[in-house]
Amino acid sequence: MFLPTNIEEMKKLGWKSLDVLLVSGDAYVDHPSFGAAIIGKFLLANGFRVGILPQPDVKSNEDFKILPRPELFVGITSGNVDSMICNYTANRKPRRDDSYSEGGLAGKRPDRALIAYANKIKENYKGIPIVLGGLEASLRRVPHYDYWSDKIRNSIIFDTKADLLVYGQGEKAILQIAKRLQNGEKAEELSDIKNTAYILKKRDVLPQNFKKYVTLPDYSAVAGSKDSFAAMEKIIHSEINPYQEICFIQQIDQRKLIVNPPQLPVSEKEMDSYFDCDFERKPHPMYKKSIPAFDMIKDSVSIHRGCFGGCSFCAIGLHQGKFVQSRSEKSIMKEVGDIKGKTLTDLGGPSANMYKMGGKDKSICKECKRLSCLFPNVCSNLDTNHQTLMNLYTKVEKEKRFFVNSGIRHDLAIEDKKYVKVVAEKYTSGILKVAPEHTVPGVLELMYKPNIFKYERFTELFRQYSKKDQHVLPYLISSFPGCSIDDMTVMMNYLKKKGIKIEQVQDFLPSPMAIASSEYYTEQNIFTGEKIYVSKGARERALHRAMMQFFKPENKKTIEIYLNEGNIVLPPKKKLNRNSESNSSKKKSKKK
Repeated sequence: MFLPTNIEEMKKLGWKSLDVLLVSGDAYVDHPSFGAAIIGKFLLANGFRVGILPQPDVKSNEDFKILPRPELFVGITSGNVDSMICNYTANRKPRRDDSYSEGGLAGKRPDRALIAYANKIKENYKGIPIVLGGLEASLRRVPHYDYWSDKIRNSIIFDTKADLLVYGQGEKAILQIAKRLQNGEKAEELSDIKNTAYILKKRDVLPQNFKKYVTLPDYSAVAGSKDSFAAMEKIIHSEINPYQEICFIQQIDQRKLIVNPPQLPVSEKEMDSYFDCDFERKPHPMYKKSIPAFDMIKDSVSIHRGCFGGCSFCAIGLHQGKFVQSRSEKSIMKEVGDIKGKTLTDLGGPSANMYKMGGKDKSICKECKRLSCLFPNVCSNLDTNHQTLMNLYTKVEKEKRFFVNSGIRHDLAIEDKKYVKVVAEKYTSGILKVAPEHTVPGVLELMYKPNIFKYERFTELFRQYSKKDQHVLPYLISSFPGCSIDDMTVMMNYLKKKGIKIEQVQDFLPSPMAIASSEYYTEQNIFTGEKIYVSKGARERALHRAMMQFFKPENKKTIEIYLNEGNIVLPPKKKLNRNSESNSSKKKSKKK
């Protein structure tokens, strides 16, 4: 069954009221890859009546009258993507499409969707508790750098005046909230739930529920000083190990922001319970046109959550956690069987090759404060054996053909050559996605990515084992904090030498709460205080992209314009090219 989206659908289910109403910035697709669907179905499986209001129009109140006021709370999410990232490009220009909307049509999701939806809920359902969730809430739970306004914005819970904020993967926390509200507790009494944040008013007493309390710099300080902001970010990123059970406290005007510790990594049984819900695995029948995001993932299976890679530009570790949490083979095989097609488009997770991986000695992991298990080197305590994952591949292969498309962590893969061999021989559909992200050592260090020789080693192994016409597709980021034009020149020459032509360039976009975003704003390494160069001007960022795609005619013109203006000095073209052009011209002259 689908979650009801209107009164008529409620009646068909025999429901006279709702316990929980979910408001989402995405179209309603009843599939475990869509956050609102998995939260709604998990609550439903635990006995709660849940309705969903997908992409309501905030310009009027009509859509907010479609479903009745719920008994317990309204949960709000901007959807699977931060609304500002979804609506605007890295150059702050409006996007022309939205892959999470019907027909890929842009404009269905308001800017700063959590604030817009919360205002409408307060207007139409007065007095109802509001709980924020999803990626936008998760990565805006503390004061953060906002690229689109180019300033430090307050925690989203203050801007929305919500009662609670659930960050990270929210199933466990949202079930606790629902049960306790059902049992008669008030929203302000739910101060001890992990993975949540809330506002402590001036006269309220801080509950002493956790092992350790860490005070962050005041909001007024971080909003007014880049050094204070960097100090705050350093604390947050250094103190997120869930086993340390650290609660953050931050003074914001006359109140305090309280961010409770993360949940401990969930068990395999718990992970299975989230994915084993009764999903329709398709969009709601109200939609007549396709939903691009669904078309892309409908025949894919997520096998784990979390990532211990710790890339500085990525916030997966802050959202899903740095401890990998995996599903059982039984649960995965059940979902594989539920998919009607004969081929799976993907079998993976945030990184395809971290299934059931973790520390050999768990006690070491519980005390660890490393930002990454793979950088600056692979942790000696990390079990890098891919055999469990390869065993899963063998079982799935007996049921369906499949490919690995979610991206392989190459520095982890080369620790187990057998894995590279099996992926090259069996599970690559022509192109394999790998993300070296850059080629210059200094920039790679700021990214927390390995030296480019590890990428070269991976591609060397891949070609050695590959028996078909297939290629490794490298993902690279332009305009990264710390990357100068000199660095881009080095990268351009590297790409030319290796014969690599990048068809798609990912221009660095400072997403909330990522380390690299903080360094973009502060123009310093937040851990060392060292000043770094940051490319912020539109023209220079355009040049970075052009140099990465040097082979395109229009980009050659962009580079020449900068050269002619004398703004930037690039190395001269190779003499070989000039001589060959000159010789070619001489030959033509002789023929004439």
